[in-house]
Amino acid sequence: MAEVIRMPKMSDTMEEGVIAEWHKKVGDKIKSGEVIAEVETDKATMDLESYWDGTLLYIGVKKGDAVPIDGIMAIVGSEGEEYQSLLDGGSSANGAAAAPAPEAPKTEAPAAVAAPAAKPAAVSTEKINAAVVRMPKMSDTMEEGTLVSWQKKVGDKVKSGDILAEVETDKATMELEAYEDGTLLYVGIKEGDAVPVDAIIAVIGEEGSNVEALLARENGEAPAETAAPAPAAAAPAVNGSEKAVSVADSNERVKASPLAKRLADEKGINLSEVAGSGDNGRIVKRDVDEFKPAAQASAPAAAPAAQTAPAAKAEAAPAASEPASGDFTDTPISQMRKTIARRLSESLFTAPHFYVTMEINMDKAMALRPQLNEVATAKISFNDMVIKACAVALKQHPAVNSAWLGDKIRKYNYVNIGVAVAVDEGLLVPVIREADKKTLSAISGEVKDLAGKAKDKKLQPKDWEGNTFSVSNLGMFGVDEFTAIINPPDSCILAIGAIKKVAAFKEDGTVYPTNIMKVTLSADHRVVDGATAAQFLLTVKKLLEEPMSMLV
Repeated sequence: MAEVIRMPKMSDTMEEGVIAEWHKKVGDKIKSGEVIAEVETDKATMDLESYWDGTLLYIGVKKGDAVPIDGIMAIVGSEGEEYQSLLDGGSSANGAAAAPAPEAPKTEAPAAVAAPAAKPAAVSTEKINAAVVRMPKMSDTMEEGTLVSWQKKVGDKVKSGDILAEVETDKATMELEAYEDGTLLYVGIKEGDAVPVDAIIAVIGEEGSNVEALLARENGEAPAETAAPAPAAAAPAVNGSEKAVSVADSNERVKASPLAKRLADEKGINLSEVAGSGDNGRIVKRDVDEFKPAAQASAPAAAPAAQTAPAAKAEAAPAASEPASGDFTDTPISQMRKTIARRLSESLFTAPHFYVTMEINMDKAMALRPQLNEVATAKISFNDMVIKACAVALKQHPAVNSAWLGDKIRKYNYVNIGVAVAVDEGLLVPVIREADKKTLSAISGEVKDLAGKAKDKKLQPKDWEGNTFSVSNLGMFGVDEFTAIINPPDSCILAIGAIKKVAAFKEDGTVYPTNIMKVTLSADHRVVDGATAAQFLLTVKKLLEEPMSMLV
């Protein structure tokens, strides 16, 4: 008998796991105790063992995808054994039979109800030797991906591990691998299109497979042709209504991505009025963003002529906001910019920020740096020295090395410093792990390597995840001081200004030159108090003003 493999709870704080690697593929023989996959939890990457002997019949999660606790990952059983009922939960047949019933009172023609009733059952029982390829979740903050380029075209033979396409996420451009052998039967999106996570982008399988039926099954709806009778009842609808009607199934349930549903709920948009542009009419985020209510356009047709005057005013209103003259360029928002906007807005308007600024005398650091670079394996910058000072100080002030988790505050026993790197499209924050244990040369080399990858869009998820504190440096641009927005899930970020030569006074009143650098700590007041922030900065100040103490 086939058995379902679900995502286990591997730590007390784990809510979901990410598939780091599959060690088995569909068709492989498996024994109890064998490692079938590696799962990345919130604390570590751990081996997932099989508890059954048999053949791996099904893999439902791709490498890099996140799966909630108890989510179905795979199925093990006898070779050739039927397992679809385990995925359907044994309710598909009942659901198909019951679906048309609620439609009966609302449909004028009984034939329109009868036609859809037979189709779902046929689709659910048909054996289709093909599998869909969905947009994977390639980073912890990714909500959608843009298809940069297809490396295969319809009709090409594909092997597991082949690169299907390049996908632009909010942080990097990454390669999308195939996890099935077969022929590329269907491509659902064009190059340049944005697709929400988990949306169907392609189908791989045996030549001649019923792709339309597979897409209908995956979207939980009848094949496209069965939806034809439905628009008859909605013939007077505005342009695009045919698509909108085909989106709803016999239960009047709208086919839409979770992100599209959330956006529609926030904007007060009725999804039944939105025309879907996704697979089989599925509504995606772009459809909600571009949706314009048709109420104003249809109202004058049904209302007396008196209503046309307000409509004309409504038409004229947007014209007033158009620029009177001058050229401009509208640039589409990249995935990275969308994520920056969303995450930093959430941070600024959710976390109560406060700021502490301190001046640091950099005379001794400036004198020591040339000496260090004579023996260092990588050229050490002042930014590297600040990273090291922060890492050492965080071990002494664990309250700053913490995160707000809603019902608890998590204090990290390790120090991972996120370093803000400016790239053409925005900002990336690669992570220096366990920075307190690394030498200045090691930190310097790692920062340069990660910054190069960031600019070339070569960063991988492991490079940008797991920060416990962040630094942002605008000193190289001549900025004296600034405040930075906290980078979630951190509770603090340090903004570093330029080193400036200023006049200082001795006790006897004589003037001498000195080099001052201003730093500003942005802190989440839910986690860190003012005195704690000040004490942390004092420690950073002492370490940089006596830099040899960091090397001992």
